[in-house]
Amino acid sequence: MAVTSALTWLSRSSQCWRQATSAYLSTLAFHPHIPMLRCRMPSYVSLPPRRINRLAGTRIRLLSSQVPPIPASRAVVQKSPTPQELEEAEMEADLIPEDEVQLMLTDRAAQQLKSISSREGNSHAAIRISVESGGCHGFQYKIELATQRGAGDYHLIHPGVQPSNLYIDPISLSMINGSTVDFATELIGSSFRVVDNPHAKGGCGCGVSWEMK
Repeated sequence: MAVTSALTWLSRSSQCWRQATSAYLSTLAFHPHIPMLRCRMPSYVSLPPRRINRLAGTRIRLLSSQVPPIPASRAVVQKSPTPQELEEAEMEADLIPEDEVQLMLTDRAAQQLKSISSREGNSHAAIRISVESGGCHGFQYKIELATQRGAGDYHLIHPGVQPSNLYIDPISLSMINGSTVDFATELIGSSFRVVDNPHAKGGCGCGVSWEMK
């Protein structure tokens, strides 16, 4: 119990971890009260694990409530496909009325789309999102650059940042309608991604492959 309590505290302090590691290598035995560990432990290190879990949960909730939401706006439908376009594209799909398209686009994703248009020197440059069969959960997102709207595509833009073009075919839109398109920067790289899909019930950690509800 004491070791569990100490580990809970050590997980919050990199300095404590360094001292604990050094002590472990020196003594080949880990204990929260070994002489080389000079970190000041809080009084609750002797509390039962269940009480510590409650304290940790409270801290996590407080931290979560302090994280501001990512600014996003409902994407505006600039152009909808017509039945004639679907016929020319040999695509069988039900068209979603413009007022029922509820795709969100974050401000940072819109800014990135604007940068793409500027870099390409093309006001029609965009990303095209589609849903394909495959992946470890049955479906996967395919996001690629596009130079112009294809026949049968919905053309969506951010209401406040332009140009911020987004092209989606009707079948794919029906499977991600209500989702948020975001652009995230991480240590492993930066990329557009589809998040908070109300039609998905699970997926892989990379966020690309998912399972339909």
